[in-house]
Amino acid sequence: QVQLVESGGGLVQAGGSLRLSCVASGGTFSIYTMGWFRQAPGKEREFVAAIGWIGGSTYYADSVKGRFTISRDNAKNTVFLQMNSLKPEDTAVYYCAGQARGFATTWAGDYGSWGQGTQVTVSS
Repeated sequence: QVQLVESGGGLVQAGGSLRLSCVASGGTFSIYTMGWFRQAPGKEREFVAAIGWIGGSTYYADSVKGRFTISRDNAKNTVFLQMNSLKPEDTAVYYCAGQARGFATTWAGDYGSWGQGTQVTVSS
């Protein structure tokens, strides 16, 4: 399984922006479908966005559609999550996840590789 390391989290005011990065190592990144999930205190982990390994098709949770953008740079083994117009309800630990040759699903159980997470806090 590929190893994943996230970065880019932090504290931002509502309406602000952050860009998360996730660097992969130990595998062929280009064959991995990549996803971002988040987990707020006391809540279950939820799907945020995914990008497929064939054609780079993207998928978003309704709650972030139009505000977040997922992208990937296979040459740098990196997947990004650009987050704009942030809201306090976006506060959570954000996790990067990957699955080799998988479909871009919303179910966390489909992803075999996970990063350690990065904290995003949006103040009102």
